[in-house]
Amino acid sequence: MLPSRFKPPEGLDLPAAVMVIVGYLLMFAPTFRDLATTVWLRDEQGHGPLIFAVVLWLIYRKLEKLLALPSRPAFIGGSLCLLLGLCMFVLGRSQAVQLLEVGALIPISAAMLLLKGTAALRLLWFPLFFMLFMVPLPAALVVAVTTPLKSAVSAMASALLYHLGYPIGRSGVVLTVGPYQLLVADACAGLNSMFTLEALGLLYMNIMNYKSVLRNLIMAMMIVPISFIANIVRVCILVLVTYHFGDEAGQGFVHGFAGMVLFIVALTLILACDHGLAWVGRRFKGWVL
Repeated sequence: MLPSRFKPPEGLDLPAAVMVIVGYLLMFAPTFRDLATTVWLRDEQGHGPLIFAVVLWLIYRKLEKLLALPSRPAFIGGSLCLLLGLCMFVLGRSQAVQLLEVGALIPISAAMLLLKGTAALRLLWFPLFFMLFMVPLPAALVVAVTTPLKSAVSAMASALLYHLGYPIGRSGVVLTVGPYQLLVADACAGLNSMFTLEALGLLYMNIMNYKSVLRNLIMAMMIVPISFIANIVRVCILVLVTYHFGDEAGQGFVHGFAGMVLFIVALTLILACDHGLAWVGRRFKGWVL
């Protein structure tokens, strides 16, 4: 028996909701357990749990509107999405391909929404799209993107500090400052933060509910250089801390703090870019920003 104080939202079919939740748990609980003990423990994919929590929050925000929609099931579209999702899950789970296994969550969730109707899918398209940032990146893509990013971040950071008068040299992705050598690791290369910051930027635009397609496209594209700049700042901070306070300080608490600074810098630049676009929209009335 449910507690007397518990009142399900109006329009919620409680037995059906319980069945859907139990089905998700039975199907994806082993997947999330594996992610929690492997991929999500690494810096490159550590944003996964946060993305999942944001997806749940985004769905919760739209729950009343979802329940208020009339039920007009799209059986054909729902069946195709469900079939695609099940094939992806079975193949991914059996062959240990997390890209397919975790990615199956998207078409299966779309199939559940289509049981309510296409209007439900239109209402919650963004949470479904946002799930893409939770899918583990293929190793080949990580290597292909990370290698040039590490070199570029290392080169820019060393050039900036050299012009500020610091005795710094660079050999590939190894920075030498005074008596210390620092290796620019994959976590500092920018791929992880670029992926996370792109998600953060898209979430910001969704919450602000901008109607201008041009503004949204510019903001989404600006995340890439913003992430690159923020990573250069992060590497510079680590180099300066190591040079002034020693290797132990650079690899200790300050290393984690530099990651926080990265997101502070990136968020500041995102807000500055947003305000800049708003100013352009006010200054030039022909621009739909």
